[in-house]
Amino acid sequence: MLVRIAGVTSSTELDTPGFEAIMGFAEYCGFRPTGKGAPRYGNRPGMATFAQIELIRELWRELHDTRDCDDAALAGWLLKYHKVHSMRFLTMDAARKAITALKAWKARPKRRVS
Repeated sequence: MLVRIAGVTSSTELDTPGFEAIMGFAEYCGFRPTGKGAPRYGNRPGMATFAQIELIRELWRELHDTRDCDDAALAGWLLKYHKVHSMRFLTMDAARKAITALKAWKARPKRRVS
């Protein structure tokens, strides 16, 4: 990809236009940056992993047909149904349950309002 799109053999050789071309191709292929607002909580034994937290955010975005994650609404849902005030307090087990619930919610047929 580096050679074909930017004409370089290493990412250290990228200039700004080359970097933008690579990122544009990555987005075209489906890559979405997490954004500046997506906090990483580090590696905490027994707590939700970064991948689990990102999957929860992605499922939430898909359910609400939005590009950005409404963290306040997601936090409200987590509090109501999983008794957790913030994603940073999710245990690994609670994250699995939240992911399962979001996938089940997503799998439900959409109701048509007449």
